[in-house]
Amino acid sequence: MTHNLACYRCGASLATLSLPLSRRDQCPECSADLHVCKMCTFFDKSVPRQCREDGADDVTDKDRPNFCDWFKPSDSAFDARANEDANAAQDALAALFDHDD
Repeated sequence: MTHNLACYRCGASLATLSLPLSRRDQCPECSADLHVCKMCTFFDKSVPRQCREDGADDVTDKDRPNFCDWFKPSDSAFDARANEDANAAQDALAALFDHDD
């Protein structure tokens, strides 16, 4: 079964993984857990509990593996712009503390 899933954290292709994703599946590139809220079609930062599925249990840590029965992997979980912003912020922080004496 082919799919166009990409890791929500680094954007690496997950085409080699079979569906459904298991709770133990990890990204082959960055080792991020994949059965997580941030990888789900119901994940939405703009709604209460950050989940559009009313029947889902409340999960506080959105990037930790969970046992949610509503989990459905999203092929649009990776946000390249948000990833670039996060990398730029990390680079700026590293530069702030980089002391080449």
